[in-house]
Amino acid sequence: MQWHGLAQAQAGILARRQLRALGIDSDRVRNQVAGGRWAERSPTVVSCFTGPLTVEQLAWVGVLTPSTEGVVGGIHALSAAGLRSWERAHVTVLVPVDAHLPASVDGVEHVRTRRDLACWTTARGGPPRLRVEPAALLHASSCPSEREAQGLLAAVVQQRLTTVVRLAETLTDLGRTRRAPLMRRLLLELDGGAQSLAEVDVTRMCDDHRIARPVRQVARVDSDGTRRWTDCEWRLSDGRTLILEVDGAHHMAVGQWEDDLRRRRRLTSPSVVIVDCSARELRDEPDVVAADLIALGVPRAGA
Repeated sequence: MQWHGLAQAQAGILARRQLRALGIDSDRVRNQVAGGRWAERSPTVVSCFTGPLTVEQLAWVGVLTPSTEGVVGGIHALSAAGLRSWERAHVTVLVPVDAHLPASVDGVEHVRTRRDLACWTTARGGPPRLRVEPAALLHASSCPSEREAQGLLAAVVQQRLTTVVRLAETLTDLGRTRRAPLMRRLLLELDGGAQSLAEVDVTRMCDDHRIARPVRQVARVDSDGTRRWTDCEWRLSDGRTLILEVDGAHHMAVGQWEDDLRRRRRLTSPSVVIVDCSARELRDEPDVVAADLIALGVPRAGA
């Protein structure tokens, strides 16, 4: 392969060792950099262009800088697989524990690992990266909070990037992993039908307060003829249906808020009652939400 083809495959990023293998010595690289045609991105990596790096190009720099190539992990690996609404300022690159790292790279966090990542790696459409399951589980194990860890796992399932079964199998394959008991519990709850962390919180609230679990994601046609999906529903003893809508932070945006108001008006009828709570209330004040639901007639578990 000529260096042009390799550069095209790697978004214009090349390791010096790759260039040497193609017959391009350090003097030629030095001349290209001195002439302003190429740029040094780390002691071991150059780009065949100058100017700022894209996220993909930065990931390539992070992967190629160590003496043994790394693997993109964390949020950027998941974003490459389609994860939405999760962002990180830096790119996480996992490298073998014994790899030589000549220098840090701005915007890249190199994480050393003793794990053999080869069987969990894919290279489709960019730098080598972890598959969804190990990327999600390993990142969840190192998140600053348990809440964030659970939210990430719920997101990859909700956005259909993987399944609970695949996550559970990979968690077993990973062996000893930080937060493994917490993640196993969450996967059991997601396997029970919850599709988001808020729905997991509803299930926990119901179980802790002996409230019947709701029916989730019910399809309804509103007064305008539009098909809608509700978060949680209970059948009350008087025959009416009570719907609980859980609002996350994105519901506070003016456009979303007005859409929600219109949606609820059109779903409400003499036989359908809609109440709301915030995702924060479910997380921090489940006792209050449970008491309000019981007062409204939501049945107890086993009733």
